[in-house]
Amino acid sequence: MTAAPDDCLARNEWICGAYLSSRRGILLDAAVQHIRLTALSVLIGLLVAVPLAVLARRRGWAAGPVLAVTTILYTIPSLAMFSLLLPLYGLSATLVVAGLALYSLTLLVRNILAGLRAVPEETRQAARGLGYGPLRLLLAVELPLALPAAMAGLRIATVSAVSLVTVGAIVGYGGLGNLVYAGMNTYFKAQVLTASVLCVLIAVVADLLLLGVERLLTPWTRATRA
Repeated sequence: MTAAPDDCLARNEWICGAYLSSRRGILLDAAVQHIRLTALSVLIGLLVAVPLAVLARRRGWAAGPVLAVTTILYTIPSLAMFSLLLPLYGLSATLVVAGLALYSLTLLVRNILAGLRAVPEETRQAARGLGYGPLRLLLAVELPLALPAAMAGLRIATVSAVSLVTVGAIVGYGGLGNLVYAGMNTYFKAQVLTASVLCVLIAVVADLLLLGVERLLTPWTRATRA
C-alpha cells in the first residue's frame, strides 16, 4: 500500500507533526521521568554537598580531601559509574539517581565552598559580636551571602544532569534518552529529533527557573548591579 503524500511517519522525516500527535502520551511519560530523575539527583547532591562544603570551610584540613574526592568522582565515565553502582542498586532508577547525584557533587561543593569563602571575615565577626552561634551564623549570615555562587553551581549541575539522564537509557531509565536510544537503533528520525529537542527545552527551562529563584532570593545583588 502506497503511503499518503502527507504521511511524514511513513516517509521517516525528521520533523513530523503526526509523530507528536500520535506519540503524545509516550513523550509526556518520558519527559516526566526525565524531570523526576534530574530533580531527585540534584536535590540529593545538594543535600550532601552543603554539609561537605561547610565542613571544608570550617575545617581547613578537610577542604583538600573533599575537593579531591568529588573531582575524582566527576572524572569517572558515566558507563563506568553505573557499572560500579550496579551491585548496590541493580538495574533501577535509583542507580541513575545515585550516579547523577555523585556527578553533581563536584560542581555543587566547589561553588558552595567558594561562596562561603567569599563571605567577609568582618561580617562574621560582627555577627559573633551580636551573639550569633555557629549554627545561627551559618544559616542567617554565611549561607545567604553564599547563595549567588551556590545558585550558579546549582544551575550548572542541573543542566548537566538533564544531559546525563539520557545515559540512563542503557539501564532502561533514561527518560527522553530511552526514546533517543530506541530511535537511533531503528533510525526513527522524528523520534530522535523530538526527544532531543525536548531535552534541550527542559535544560533551558530549568536554568531559567533557577535563575528566577536566584533573583528572588538575592535581591541585594540586583541593587548592587544597579
